[in-house]
Amino acid sequence: MQVTRKLLFAGVAVAAALPSAALPSAAFAESLRCSNGIAAEGDSRIALVYKCGQPALRDNYCAPVYYSGSFYTVPDPIASLYVPCVYTEEWLYERGPGELVAVIRMRGGRVQSITYGREPH
Repeated sequence: MQVTRKLLFAGVAVAAALPSAALPSAAFAESLRCSNGIAAEGDSRIALVYKCGQPALRDNYCAPVYYSGSFYTVPDPIASLYVPCVYTEEWLYERGPGELVAVIRMRGGRVQSITYGREPH
C-alpha cells in the first residue's frame, strides 16, 4: 500500500510538471546600454537620441499591414484605402569592435524592438 501511494504521488507530480515544462519561457525585452543611459522598448525617439546619440545608419519604410491574427497581408487596394501602411524606422548603432550591432525598430515615434546581430538584417 505504501509503495502504490509513492508511485501515485510521483505520477501526479510528473503530470503536474509536464504542462509547465511545455510552455515557452517568458520573453524579456531587450535594452541598449549607451553613454547617457539605457534605451528600452517604449522610449521615444528624442529619449533614444539623448541616451545613445545619432545612429550610424537610418532607414524608414512603410511596413505592410496584416489581417488580425494571421500572416496574410491586406491586399493593396483595400490597404491603400483604409490602412495604408505602418510607418517604420530602423536605426543601427555600432557599439564598437568585438560587439554586436544593435538595430532599433520604431513605430509611432517609439522604440518597438531592439535586436542584436553580427550584421544588419
